Amino acid sequence: MITGLSGAGRATCLRALEDSGYVAVDNLPLPMVSALFRPAPGTPNESYPVAIGIDVRTRGFDAARVLACVHELRRRDDLDARLLFLDCDNDVLLRRFTETRRSHPLAQDRPVLDGIIDERRRLGGLRDHADMTIDTSLLGPHELKRLLQGQFGQASPGLLVSVMSFSYRRGLPREADLVFDARFLRNPYWDPALRSFSGQDPPVRRYVARDPDYTGFVTGLQNLLDSLLPRFEREGKSYLTVAVGCTGGRHRSVVVAEQLADRLRRQGRPLVLTHRDIDSTAASAAGARKRKEEVGR
Repeated sequence: MITGLSGAGRATCLRALEDSGYVAVDNLPLPMVSALFRPAPGTPNESYPVAIGIDVRTRGFDAARVLACVHELRRRDDLDARLLFLDCDNDVLLRRFTETRRSHPLAQDRPVLDGIIDERRRLGGLRDHADMTIDTSLLGPHELKRLLQGQFGQASPGLLVSVMSFSYRRGLPREADLVFDARFLRNPYWDPALRSFSGQDPPVRRYVARDPDYTGFVTGLQNLLDSLLPRFEREGKSYLTVAVGCTGGRHRSVVVAEQLADRLRRQGRPLVLTHRDIDSTAASAAGARKRKEEVGR
């Protein structure tokens, strides 16, 4: 069951899970949820994954009733019922509603922020009772889809590892399980000949690798993961996010993330590699140049 704030990505979640083989149902009235899992007489007792979207627009929505429904499903021996809550920062929700020019379902004739605040109040303690909470403030649709497929996908063999590079300027990735800081390494940004390149380019990789502490740092991370990943697997964890950060998320963190991912691939581990902010520095610089040119004109 998927719930959370309007604009936080519930529709994206349902589409992603449907692509992964789930039967996706949106805004099913609460009284019908339990009935959905009662096999019809004379039909085979099939087993298949179901994703149900529930939000404040759902007929009969009430946080206490939703929790009661979840607890009822969790008590059943024939089901593995989980509640996923989607959260997001208010300012990001405001921007999303502004960009799509949609009104908030609880604020048709009022400011969007009023609807967001009202919705947080109505959702009550659902977030506290969720099996998993995803904050989508810094996630695009593709990153959210990869995260969901890793957590709830039907065909992922063993522990799926997500390796991510990021910029500390844009904040920690909230979905990260392990976070490592690469800001102590030599920074290619200060070399004008390398600034426009990224950590995916050989000149930057060579520059960062010449740092006297680089080899020891990466070897230590690799050894740590070698010891931790089997333990996570034994605990039943299906998805692990390893995040490496630097100042701009374009050079040092990308180099380290690429090397970690390459090592994990050679070990035969299922892997997702994401460079969250690799283009943000270049985009910010281009925007600054454009603003400067406009001021000059």
